[in-house]
Amino acid sequence: MSKQTHLSRQMESRHVLMISLGGVIGTGLFLSSGYTIHQAGPIGTLLAYTIGAILVYLVMLCLGELSVAMPYTGAFHVYAKKYIGPGTGFTVAILYWLTWTIALGSEFTAAGLIMQTWFPHIATWIWSLVFMVVIFTVNALSVRWFAEAEFWFASIKVIAIIAFIILGGLAMFGLLPLHGHASAPFFSNYTRNGWFPNGFGGVFTTMLTVNFAFSGTELIGITAGETKDPAHTIPTAIKTTLWRLIIFFIGSMFVMAALIPYQQAGVTQSPFVLVFKEIGIPYAADLMNFVVLTAIMSAANSGLYASTRMLWSLANEGTIPKVFKQTTKRDVPLVALITSMLGGILALLSSVYAAGSVYLVLVSISGLAVVIVWMAIALSEINFRKAYLKSGQSLDQLTFKTPGYPVVPWLAFILSGLSCILIWFDPNQRIALYYTLPFVAICYLGYYLNQRYRRAHTSK
Repeated sequence: MSKQTHLSRQMESRHVLMISLGGVIGTGLFLSSGYTIHQAGPIGTLLAYTIGAILVYLVMLCLGELSVAMPYTGAFHVYAKKYIGPGTGFTVAILYWLTWTIALGSEFTAAGLIMQTWFPHIATWIWSLVFMVVIFTVNALSVRWFAEAEFWFASIKVIAIIAFIILGGLAMFGLLPLHGHASAPFFSNYTRNGWFPNGFGGVFTTMLTVNFAFSGTELIGITAGETKDPAHTIPTAIKTTLWRLIIFFIGSMFVMAALIPYQQAGVTQSPFVLVFKEIGIPYAADLMNFVVLTAIMSAANSGLYASTRMLWSLANEGTIPKVFKQTTKRDVPLVALITSMLGGILALLSSVYAAGSVYLVLVSISGLAVVIVWMAIALSEINFRKAYLKSGQSLDQLTFKTPGYPVVPWLAFILSGLSCILIWFDPNQRIALYYTLPFVAICYLGYYLNQRYRRAHTSK
């Protein structure tokens, strides 16, 4: 079976830059960020997010060299297959596909719940169905439709966070009135209860979840296969990763922690809504609900795109039936798209009918999956560079080189690995290891048994 390296290159530079900008800004930042401050305290939260941002940046530097040298659709598992092993490539693809598919189910439910706050007489499932149709249609039309939708979704999220940081910063220093404060809070919330009010253990627990909050940044690697000028666009997007994470995540956390006492953060409502209300922004709750709805649509849009490309890539490599490789006239892998959407619907149904069993297992596995993918990216980069030099080629021929090799990729690999191992010490998250490790073993076993079966039948 003939192989392609990519689908139709229709994404422009502005699409990829905005996808990379907005891809990491999920509903977690708008809804659950206050809970993080509540657990770790203001300084502990900033410390955890700073370490997380550095780890993601290291992974992205590794991905930069790989995706520019080989701008393939479904990139991660192709790199893992070639530079680690075929079993690892298959496992990485399944884990990543599962991560986004599970996310699809939860995003459509969340979108329905938000709409019900405005239209209480319309059932949640009707809204969920409407959003499913919209997101499916956008992805089915062409990759350019996907990119254009993602561009505008991301723009709204970015504008909301910039507004929050500016207005919140002005309120911090007394340039805007803050309800319930006779004087400007400045940095009093940082020092009032000591560095780590809940002990350093709160920081530790937060660090385990921070990596999951940053998932989505690696989506740039998948877009490389459908970008018009990957050699220019991808390095630009990757080089700006660190400052984006610092401005949007650490910046908003810095302002949030200064304005909301850690005891109140995340207890009753979104910290964004709380701050906007205290500043006196009219319709703060409705405005933020609209922004969160946008973030949800963005996550669902990206999730369907990423999971579809993973299935297409697996079929393109000959790992799964070639029917998943079939594309429309506009180069959209329709069978893979329908399968991924069905996976999202099944995930949604399992969250309703088997939340304590099937859905719990799926969520546990998908939680760790992204960090395992990051480990595979780092190890692929290490082995790629060795193979590249061994083949007699010069580093000068690489358009984008991972700086600080081999320290950067090894550091990315070790820190990602530690994130997985350290989960054992948090009883609330330990269950993820119980489900993920056997699932990974089943993926490897399934792949090699399938290969053995194929060889036996081919030789007959």
